[in-house]
Amino acid sequence: MSSAVTVIGIGADGWPGLPAAQRERVLRAEVVLGGDRHLAMLPDAPGQVRESWPSPLRDGLPALLWKHDGKRVVALASGDPFVSGIGGTLVELLGRGAVAVEPAVSSVALARARMGWDAEMVEVVSLVGRDVHAVLRALAPGHRLVVLSSDARTPAAVAALLDRVGYGASTMTVLGDLGSRDETRMVSTAAAWDLAAPQLNVIALALVGPVIGGWAAGLPDDAFEHDGQLTKRDLRASALARLAPTPAALLWDVGAGAGSVGIEWMRAHPTCRTIAVESNPERAARITRNAQALGVPALEVVEGRAPEALDALARPDAIFVGGGATAPSMVENCLAALGPGGRLVVHGVTVETEAVLAAAHREHGGELTRHQVETAAPIGTFTGWTPARTVTQWAHTKESS
Repeated sequence: MSSAVTVIGIGADGWPGLPAAQRERVLRAEVVLGGDRHLAMLPDAPGQVRESWPSPLRDGLPALLWKHDGKRVVALASGDPFVSGIGGTLVELLGRGAVAVEPAVSSVALARARMGWDAEMVEVVSLVGRDVHAVLRALAPGHRLVVLSSDARTPAAVAALLDRVGYGASTMTVLGDLGSRDETRMVSTAAAWDLAAPQLNVIALALVGPVIGGWAAGLPDDAFEHDGQLTKRDLRASALARLAPTPAALLWDVGAGAGSVGIEWMRAHPTCRTIAVESNPERAARITRNAQALGVPALEVVEGRAPEALDALARPDAIFVGGGATAPSMVENCLAALGPGGRLVVHGVTVETEAVLAAAHREHGGELTRHQVETAAPIGTFTGWTPARTVTQWAHTKESS
């Protein structure tokens, strides 16, 4: 766009709570964009065009913005537009120089203030337009969460989920219409929750429950539903250490099986992303269930056979190949997909796959390792070591050019 969009944050007190300068800026705009609730609170402004956000937002937003290119455009948002709001989306589409933001106090800041919680001791989880299972990633005894609700149904859904996974004793404080004269506060344990929440609410959780799984790689194998096609715990931890998850990075989990590597990649940081590629329909469905149960429901599953299924995928920052490395051009296609600094880890258990990895190591370098894990198991009245199948691992980081 040739002109800037001004984004103005509105608190729960609505139009009367805006400073005079911001009210004047809104009324002088040629075009005002926002949610239906925000647009409905505005006084009349003859000749002004007002349009609601499109649905789905990301698909329809570019056309809406270009439709009003060259005009004075104001966008309205709740609180701080950069807290699970429209601010980041507009900057991503238009660039930082084309977006001016005037935030109000965020609901997160207000919730912390009402609870008396220090910012560094609180994790924020957004469920706005998202699967409620995302809260499961953040569960830990003694942890504190501020959960941004999608609507009035979110607290009940969160309560039921917490109770189901053993966190029913957690204290839920639902703060409604924060910052307005109608602000409310409801408190209950998750197990006992039976209250009707307002449409605009934030949930403060003081978690009480068992250790389900930390954020370091290597969840127990029985944390995953699987049919035996699973990268086992010790090998998974080794692979993820070399894949090196970083914020917002994208992993291809190729031949994903139960999806364990891709799931743990996403658990490493809330902005990590995974595309799991699996040709078996039953396993593909199982990956989705595992991702939901372990708090990363946004994991994307592509049902197809690699390397053909990789052609249309977004460019990855790292790739894990847990099966199918002997497919023609598999390793070469994965290397070509990576940019400078991209990481590739391939596992093999057959002689044929081992030959492929040895050749890749000769040509490209990297780290070639054989992993042999033994576990203690009963032998009659005694205990002995039971070896798992030896796995060859090739790890390679693409050089910067």
